[in-house]
Amino acid sequence: MGIETATYLLVALIFLALPTGLPLAFITGLVALGFTFGWFGTNALPLVTTRVYGFVTEYSLVAVPMFVLMASLLDRSGIARDLFNAMRVFAGRLAGGVAVQTLVVAFFLAAMSGIIGGEIVLLGILALPQMLRLGYDRHIAIGVTCAGGALGTMMPPSIVLIIYGLLASESIADLFTAAITPALMLMLAYVTYVLVRCGRRPEMGPPMTREEQAAGSLTKLEALKSIAMPAAIAFMVLGSIYGGVASVTEAAAMGVFGVLIAVLIRREFSTRLLHESLYQTLNTCGMIVWIGIGAATLVGVYNLMGGNRFVSATILGIDAAPVVIILVMMAILLVLGLFMDWIGIAMLTLPIFVPIVEQLGYDPVWFGILFAVNMQVSFLSPPFGPAAFYLKGVAPPEIALKDIFTSLVPFIGMQMVVLALLLFFPQLAMWPLD
Repeated sequence: MGIETATYLLVALIFLALPTGLPLAFITGLVALGFTFGWFGTNALPLVTTRVYGFVTEYSLVAVPMFVLMASLLDRSGIARDLFNAMRVFAGRLAGGVAVQTLVVAFFLAAMSGIIGGEIVLLGILALPQMLRLGYDRHIAIGVTCAGGALGTMMPPSIVLIIYGLLASESIADLFTAAITPALMLMLAYVTYVLVRCGRRPEMGPPMTREEQAAGSLTKLEALKSIAMPAAIAFMVLGSIYGGVASVTEAAAMGVFGVLIAVLIRREFSTRLLHESLYQTLNTCGMIVWIGIGAATLVGVYNLMGGNRFVSATILGIDAAPVVIILVMMAILLVLGLFMDWIGIAMLTLPIFVPIVEQLGYDPVWFGILFAVNMQVSFLSPPFGPAAFYLKGVAPPEIALKDIFTSLVPFIGMQMVVLALLLFFPQLAMWPLD
């Protein structure tokens, strides 16, 4: 069997196995073992164990459980709730103000943890019911909740960017620096969309009355105090990285320490809170590690078969400008994003794509930003967009999955516009590194 036939067979086996419901980690692992023994013989097991060992001993991976634990503690404390209530003071009686407030809070949460699912659940509990109660258009309320929560894929300390840096052997600090402007672009695009639509039709985002704003509202001083603590945590994490005080892994540990101190100051600490947070962290990181093991094994074996050379020659053999080749990669990532989790996509594609990007003369850090925006699109896209399922778990029963996916269409469109801008104008992301 030639490498071309083997490539088609490998891809076909993965996609045929996905509908079975078997976890992606096991699918990729089983396919990898099958090709290992079929291509190299029964004595080739050390090829698999070497890849697994190399992946699980990667130092940069330590940052992942730290940031997940940060997010888990934030989920269970009242920090996010108080931040949302504080922003209510500044939202005022602006048409669409609560939706804008939700997006700003989402940006803050993304800057503190970089975990997406928890943010959407939090916003689904805090913001969505309030917007619906105030008479907001259902599609705007749902879209803002999901799209705002998905900002965690872009805003440092994004787990997506950490995994990309690990796989591409690029500076995670550089990736974080380059991601801030695109993250702001996305947030401002969402805010502009909400303000324009609600400005033209105020009934889609009714402004709060003076009584509603005052009900349970904080004074401006109390609101500033509620914002100060999350801002301090975000500054502790990102400031230590950008200031060269700590590595990303060390900054992640500092972030956990900061959140724990905040929880203690607020007198919310309990053994139950710590136990549930640690359990969620182990559960999430276990999924990431297993998917990583399966994908690392599969890619390693495929590369030893000569697959990376075959794919590289095929893509580079396209008789087109380099930017067209990047567009082909983006299209592949978008299609995979319709059916697979971002972790699996990253593990399977980046070891092959990043060397091609370097051969074309592009900066891998810039490609990492494109990858992160692409994964934002996949997070919202049907039929398996995880954001919709996270929100469905906490949304009112009358909101169906169809309603959620329909609401996300304009936000996916805005993500695609930002992706195109970053593709054709790389300096939008790269200017802080010049």
